[in-house]
Amino acid sequence: MANSVEHWQKFNIFEQMGNIGGEIVRAFSWQKRENDTYSRQAADSALELFDLTISDPRWKKRLKEIARAREVFCDLFFGKNEYNSSAESLIKYFDEFALAARKGR
Repeated sequence: MANSVEHWQKFNIFEQMGNIGGEIVRAFSWQKRENDTYSRQAADSALELFDLTISDPRWKKRLKEIARAREVFCDLFFGKNEYNSSAESLIKYFDEFALAARKGR
């Protein structure tokens, strides 16, 4: 795990959040195809990446935003959707990070 932490912390916030978004897209895509195994694996990967991002000391000032995004994802994917969000709105949010990461290259 230490190796993956070091690797993950080489990415900036846009790259980290964009990668989380990629896993979220996969989770919902597999969910639509009714493949619970792959959907759950992608969701678990997204949560692992969220946790790595939350533990990254560089994003201390963005901690609330990152934690809330994780909470909204969990509520939508695993919970009762109490935030009344949608896969489309969540994906759109993360797409902005991916676009910013590409611009920064």
